Amino acid sequence: MKLASVRLVTDDLPALADFYATLTGTDAVRPFGPDDYAELHTDGSIIALVTSAGVRRFNQDAAVAAANRSSILEFEVADVDAEHARLRDHVTDWVQEPTTQPWGNRSMLLRDPDGNLINIYSVV
Repeated sequence: MKLASVRLVTDDLPALADFYATLTGTDAVRPFGPDDYAELHTDGSIIALVTSAGVRRFNQDAAVAAANRSSILEFEVADVDAEHARLRDHVTDWVQEPTTQPWGNRSMLLRDPDGNLINIYSVV
């Protein structure tokens, strides 16, 4: 079994697509048209974004936008401090500034525009 993607439900697809494009340095693609769905292809995974309307139409209204408080999206980078400097003006909700964790990783926490928690870390 292979984890293919993480899909986030949103009520503001353009804002979330722009946020993740900036975060990952990739372009959002819309393989099925401009309305309800976008993907960002990163090294080894896909971040899929879908509108609430798309979930209602195609997934039996099984998910709620901006309601996640139980998962953390994690991105490994070479230099957390450099990423912090790069993202400083693009992130509005910083949870934790770059910190060296007791197990040795350097990490920072932030939230995307819908409140999803993101951990950006590097192995020191």
